[in-house]
Amino acid sequence: MAYFPALLNIDYKKVVIVGGGKVATQKVRALLPTKAIIHIISPNLTEQLLTYAQNGYVRWHEKMFEANDLEDAVLIFAATDNEKVNDAIEEATEQWQHLSRADAKGRVDFINPAVIRRGDLVLTVSTSGASPGLTKKLKVELEQQFDDSYAQYIEFLKHCRKQILSNIKDASAKRDALKETLRPEVLEWLTAGNKARCEAFLQSLLNDKK
Repeated sequence: MAYFPALLNIDYKKVVIVGGGKVATQKVRALLPTKAIIHIISPNLTEQLLTYAQNGYVRWHEKMFEANDLEDAVLIFAATDNEKVNDAIEEATEQWQHLSRADAKGRVDFINPAVIRRGDLVLTVSTSGASPGLTKKLKVELEQQFDDSYAQYIEFLKHCRKQILSNIKDASAKRDALKETLRPEVLEWLTAGNKARCEAFLQSLLNDKK
């Protein structure tokens, strides 16, 4: 299957996870950086999920699955180890809703890639389910290549873009200035903690391109 990659805005939208085990825990961890309204349908939870519920990060419905649990959900995770329950979840899912079955035995509208977050920088990697082991290996490599300094780097680039678009009128000059902000020295300065050098560089760009 050729999946279409996309980054979804699910803030304040209902997401339902049916299941309270290890797989459900992984799904919740992936969802927590968003502001999705996460509902868990399960009579039991892992200790980690129970902690999330007690802290208000998720809404736990301590019960067996029923079709009306999926009402208004935009994403649905069938994360149980019971094929009959997963079948019932699939049957109750509307066509407009997106379903992911952990057992991959039926309808799978989407899969979760491995994700690396560095502030606004989001890197994802997937083998489309062919080799989860390779996916994990590539994630580790990307985490090492793109360390925490990239969060600060992306924040500075966002600041640069805002200043350039606001202060430089000529379209060609804007493009040139934005390109200049990607010089490798900028990341090196930030990694070294030299924010003043970065700001001086930006001001120089703004003055030169006006």
